[in-house]
Amino acid sequence: MIDRVKFKDIDISRLGLGNMRLPVKTPIKREANPMIDYKKGQELVDLAYQNGVNYFDTAYMYHAGKSEKFIGQALKKYPRDSYYLADKLPIFMCPKKSDVEKIFNKQLSRCNVDYFDFYLLHSLDKKNWEKCKRFGAVEFVEEKMKEGKVKYFGFSFHGTIDDLKEIVAARKWDFAQIQLNYLDWKNQRADEQYKILTDAGIPVVIMEPVRGGKLADPIQSVKDIFNKANPEKSYASWAMRFVASLDNVFCILSGMNAPEQMMDNINTLTDFKPMDDVELKLCANAAALLNKNEVIPCTGCDYCAGCPKDIQISTIFDIYNQYKNGEANGDKCAEQYAKLSAKASECIECGKCASHCPQSIEISKLMKSTMSDFFE
Repeated sequence: MIDRVKFKDIDISRLGLGNMRLPVKTPIKREANPMIDYKKGQELVDLAYQNGVNYFDTAYMYHAGKSEKFIGQALKKYPRDSYYLADKLPIFMCPKKSDVEKIFNKQLSRCNVDYFDFYLLHSLDKKNWEKCKRFGAVEFVEEKMKEGKVKYFGFSFHGTIDDLKEIVAARKWDFAQIQLNYLDWKNQRADEQYKILTDAGIPVVIMEPVRGGKLADPIQSVKDIFNKANPEKSYASWAMRFVASLDNVFCILSGMNAPEQMMDNINTLTDFKPMDDVELKLCANAAALLNKNEVIPCTGCDYCAGCPKDIQISTIFDIYNQYKNGEANGDKCAEQYAKLSAKASECIECGKCASHCPQSIEISKLMKSTMSDFFE
């Protein structure tokens, strides 16, 4: 059984199942067809539950709005007090204040539950935090806590260090969720974010521990580093162990969409031993090599989904990065791109995608220049 970590007065599995990258019934990315493969998805939930995973994370926008319904159905077979469900309030999807309560009630209905164990203000940065203040989102969730519909209140974060300091000071948060892995430890100042939260006494949940899968199948020079150190360990296990070695982390979310990924993570986080200084140095060396090769820092989260021209943004970035990192030749990339229904040059530069991107990628600019020039 997987390790448990103490959070407040409860025990949380060190590994949590993120429901943003569930198995789908098509190899095409979710923007084109977000249909979740319920059979395979249920098998993953069952495998996680049977191995002691008790933290399940979803959000209103995951899988184009279908993730919440899936996880609600998948967990229905298990006693409600035997698992912890986390969901998030997408303030960026609330045109008016009344939408806050409408979305919350819809989330309860989709998930088929009467309460959320963990509830977060989703993807906070300066803009979204200001909107939360205008709409009284904090006060709303605090009221839901009094009603017993939310047990623990936190936030997920994608802003600047100054944004984080302001949010942390606003109230006594139960927990926070940040993007952290050995590549973003310095790249996105995750080390500073982690320290700010730890110093404030706020326990941390980690998202993107393997950077959207990038660290599970890194470039060859990184593979060589880890193979030399321990050829028996998966590349993903190095990323997971780096995060789990941080004392203030109580749960690591992974968007596992295959049983082998699930078991690899479970084995890595069972009877866990923190990394030593030599192993931490290897991760730093791996990050340095990746920084020399990475072109576009897209994690494939698909927060940019819903393009008015149906451009599959993260798919295009993925194909481009495969070529630039030497993972695929030009012919293969051209073939993949040709199968897409909408091309990069069709971008109308509306800016909708960039406003939702956690990595702050200038998507429209890249689509109209680098991507269209490269592919077309």
